[in-house]
Amino acid sequence: MPLNSIGQSDALADTYFEEGKYDKALRIYQSIYDKNPRRLDIFKALVATHQQLENYQEAGTLLENRAQTVGRYPQLSVDIGYNYELQDRTEEAKVFYQLAIDELNQQPNYARFIGDTFDSYGLLEWAVKAYERGMELNPNADFFLQLSRIYGELQNFEKMFDAYLGLMESKPGYSSYTKRSLTQFITEDPANEANVIFRKTLIKRIQQDPDLLYNELLSWLYVQQKEFRKSFSQEKAIYKRKGETLEHISQLASITVEEGEYAIALEIFEYIIENSSILEEQLDAEERRLNVIVKTESDIKKVETEFDEVFEKYGLSTRTYALQIAYNDFIAFKKEQPDTAILNLKVLTDTDLNRFEKARVKMKLADILVYTQKFNQALIYYSQIQKKVQGNILAQEARFKVARTSYFKGDFKWSQIQLDVLKKSTSQLIANDAMELSLLISDNSVEDTTQTALRKFAKADLLSLQNKPNEAVSLLTEILDTHKGEAIEDEALLRRARLYTELGVFEKAEADYKTIIELYKEDILADDAYFNLAQLYEKQLALPERAQEFYEQIVFNFPDSIYFVDARKRYRSLRGDTIN
Repeated sequence: MPLNSIGQSDALADTYFEEGKYDKALRIYQSIYDKNPRRLDIFKALVATHQQLENYQEAGTLLENRAQTVGRYPQLSVDIGYNYELQDRTEEAKVFYQLAIDELNQQPNYARFIGDTFDSYGLLEWAVKAYERGMELNPNADFFLQLSRIYGELQNFEKMFDAYLGLMESKPGYSSYTKRSLTQFITEDPANEANVIFRKTLIKRIQQDPDLLYNELLSWLYVQQKEFRKSFSQEKAIYKRKGETLEHISQLASITVEEGEYAIALEIFEYIIENSSILEEQLDAEERRLNVIVKTESDIKKVETEFDEVFEKYGLSTRTYALQIAYNDFIAFKKEQPDTAILNLKVLTDTDLNRFEKARVKMKLADILVYTQKFNQALIYYSQIQKKVQGNILAQEARFKVARTSYFKGDFKWSQIQLDVLKKSTSQLIANDAMELSLLISDNSVEDTTQTALRKFAKADLLSLQNKPNEAVSLLTEILDTHKGEAIEDEALLRRARLYTELGVFEKAEADYKTIIELYKEDILADDAYFNLAQLYEKQLALPERAQEFYEQIVFNFPDSIYFVDARKRYRSLRGDTIN
């Protein structure tokens, strides 16, 4: 293939080549080459063009003349061999390929160039020979990166994994790259061929060499397979040997919470609390453990007892302010005693906290005030946070909550002003939320200047926030009945479908998502409907084939969707892919 050229003629020839207009490209390349035969890029482009035109004799003559002019350097032997390969003269091609490999005995430093040349022609087996021979002859050579990729393309998993491990051993900084590359082959299925081979490779290495790298990778593999208890066992073994930090174990706990594996999450948090010698780390684990308990335990008295025991252990002080925030969140939203929580948090704001800690307390206080529809008081606290921690992500979060609270109040103009600023937020999550709410307000303020439907919709959102899903569903149904055909309809269907899912009324959720797809498949919420319906089929209805069908719609029809990456991952997993 021709390389990028500088001159206008070069660029035109390159364009003709890419468009398959080889006769036109040939004339220009030949003209440039006649004037400057020393240009290697034009020489290679000229040869490639002849080969595309099946002018193999002319290409061969060019290559042989080059050999006589500048000498038969090893890559040129590969070029000559490939010209024979294109003519199905395989044995003659092999002679020249072997010449290139043999040249490494005298010039081992050519291994990269020879290997890269073989690779560029798709001669992967020969590329492997060049790279491996180069590493044999030069102990300082490192072609693990090239070999790992090529072995992956050849589906030679054992050698591929050996190469990736070699890469991580020689270049620890490539750990993230290696894991990303491995996800092309590793799936959630422990019985997947690549998973089995990788696990066996790691266990064998662990038995032969106590390098903790192998334990770390085995833990990572178990996470990919969602075998979190096995991953926890590996992380405990690593911690017992290193004893440096519980960071990886803490990260594993976060993953288990995200995956809804609450039982193992609680075990991990308890392990951190028992083994950490750092009070802040213990308190963080206690807070996260209690959050899981609040989410999973229906017995309010048991939850309260858990909080009591923690405060008895650590006391009520500024150091436990985060635990106190969590406790008052529980009081407000689970015990449904918001007034008590408001009073407690107001007292906490008057203690000796730094400005960031105080901002977090006020954020929770304002959230509870919104819950009780004391909007003006909430706005005061959100505004205070913005002023006290300017430039911090907390300030951006507070600004979004000002916009959302104004939206609940029906002050859509002021809400939109705040959202316009937040669309450029450094936090992608906040920017996305701001964009979503902004579009909701603007889309439903054009046709309906009184914003009647939007006010009802905001009320439904508030009911949902107040954990009143049945009331929210009733109001959304009213909107759909009285504002049929208006801009609000697809938004109302999406909200109601999500609430139906939350309530376990899956058939009605499915129907609403399908209605959006049927009536609004060209609109902005179509990808939301496809993705949520796929999730419903996969997670709640256990219909993986139907889920795959709707993930596929995201992959092929919504490349700019925020769901694209997750949809592609789930689609490939359900399809049983082993490579990208």
